[in-house]
Amino acid sequence: MAAGSLSGRVAGSAVAAPSVPALRRTCGLDAASADGRTYRYSVPTKATLSFDPIAEAHRQWVDHDWAPSADGMALITSVIRVQQVFLAQVEGVLRPLGLTFARYELLMLLLFTRTGMLPLGKIGARLQVHAASITNAVDRLEADALVERQPHPSDGRATLARITPLGKTAARRATTQLNEQVFSKLSLSATEQRSLFSSLQTVRSRAGDFTVPLDKRRQA
Repeated sequence: MAAGSLSGRVAGSAVAAPSVPALRRTCGLDAASADGRTYRYSVPTKATLSFDPIAEAHRQWVDHDWAPSADGMALITSVIRVQQVFLAQVEGVLRPLGLTFARYELLMLLLFTRTGMLPLGKIGARLQVHAASITNAVDRLEADALVERQPHPSDGRATLARITPLGKTAARRATTQLNEQVFSKLSLSATEQRSLFSSLQTVRSRAGDFTVPLDKRRQA
């Protein structure tokens, strides 16, 4: 079963409920990739299906007496599929530059800091990534002379990652290409983009992904 479908590919047929391995394949959880993340997905350059497999999965959920969960299943599966599509687009731009999205995020975080450096632990917290993945990303960036490690001046247990001049150049070049080829090319209006971002932000906040300051809650 390919990513993006929980019900199979034959519209209108009575397809059995998916197995756990099939669900794992659907969600891209079976293939390991660099920087401690896992992906398995296929993003066609043009539409290859004559129907929406997620809509078909929704119909199957209802037919199998799971109607109360059908909308949630369709929403979550759609978000997973859109993440796969977006990530493939972003990685397609970054790969020729010798970067992954994880390493690009790290470079941009350092670029945006006042001093150009942060402790590795704080980088992991800001990017919401496990410490081992940060270590791996810094290792790769350091090997490419885009980042360098430095001892923390006041904490002997901590290590700083500092972006180098070459790293700043690489980050800015990658951002220019992403802005031109991906971020400004979404098939949504500016209003739709802001609305979708707000909805996803609400989901993340309610899931405990971050805490909204009290003053901002009042403004909302």
